[in-house]
Amino acid sequence: MAEQPTSTDARPERLTSRDPDAFPAITGREEEWRFTPLYRLRGLHDGTATVDGTLSVDGDFETIGPDHPLVGTALTPADRPSAQAMRDFKEGQLVTVEGEVAEPIVLRFKGSGEASYGHVVVDAKPFSKAVVVLDHSGGGTHAGGVELIVGDSADLTLVSVQDWDDDAVHLSAQAARLGRDARFKSVVVTFGGDLVRLAPTVTYAGQGGDAQLLGLAFADAKQHLEHRLFVDHAVPNCRSRVTYKAAAQGTEAHTVWIGDVLIRAGASGTDTYELNRNLLLSDEARADSVPNLEIETGEIAGAGHASATGRFDDNQLFYLQSRGIAADEARRMVVRGFFHEVVRQIGVPALEERLDAAIDRELSATGGAK
Repeated sequence: MAEQPTSTDARPERLTSRDPDAFPAITGREEEWRFTPLYRLRGLHDGTATVDGTLSVDGDFETIGPDHPLVGTALTPADRPSAQAMRDFKEGQLVTVEGEVAEPIVLRFKGSGEASYGHVVVDAKPFSKAVVVLDHSGGGTHAGGVELIVGDSADLTLVSVQDWDDDAVHLSAQAARLGRDARFKSVVVTFGGDLVRLAPTVTYAGQGGDAQLLGLAFADAKQHLEHRLFVDHAVPNCRSRVTYKAAAQGTEAHTVWIGDVLIRAGASGTDTYELNRNLLLSDEARADSVPNLEIETGEIAGAGHASATGRFDDNQLFYLQSRGIAADEARRMVVRGFFHEVVRQIGVPALEERLDAAIDRELSATGGAK
């Protein structure tokens, strides 16, 4: 018998289920799919993809399958692709964090051109502390899930890097479940891929949880980079902060950011704020930004959101050039400054340097985004 989808009281449209067949067919007219070009998903959205490969993985982990007891602890899929990936993945990765881990735990995923499903579980035990990096590269078609179980008083940072080849397609649902007084920081970095669509979600299992969601994306010509966030405040006295920034340049370059925050009736004392900023570096580029804030109780510490999309500030460029800085270098300085707030909060110096170099490489690809 097929598992029946469940829903939240305040968001009856948000069905969740581990059964792919519980979801209706995706047409592209749904709110959650209206920005995504379905024809570029290679069948991941309707179950017609021929999935017979796996990503190669380098790192320290335990291999798990769909029947592992931790699978589904933090993530219940909210769409067919993530449900299909959770049910049908062949080899997943479990990272268990105990105590304080000094060096980042890095898992390097590489696609070989095949279609694949995957699943990652990070189990951060109570009072533990670690930085986990998921580094994606190569080509192919991939759908998967990432679950972060953040125990009571644990401190977990997840860095998810999408540095795919130009022909890659990547769909991922990333869900964090925070225990009492837990701290969680998510850093999502998306540069590569033909189409990348990530859906980070945060829920709270105890009071005092603190979540910080940071993201940056840089879309070139014909790239579609989409990030859909949902922060579900259901218990009292928790905090969330969201800061996502994106730049886009070139014909049909498209970034999408959707930020949903729900403060339920029982979540008194909630403190939340979300911010999205987009920089368009050419006339042909496009950015869509939709912040949503739903509040069911008046007993909160604070709640707000902000969104802005704009083009290069000619006054900034003129100021730099008037001081002898060449036009191309001035543009690079402006874009570096735009991303600086996010990059410097990653906390992994080698990765921060790599991202600075990637920003320069993106700008150089089009002659400084003139």
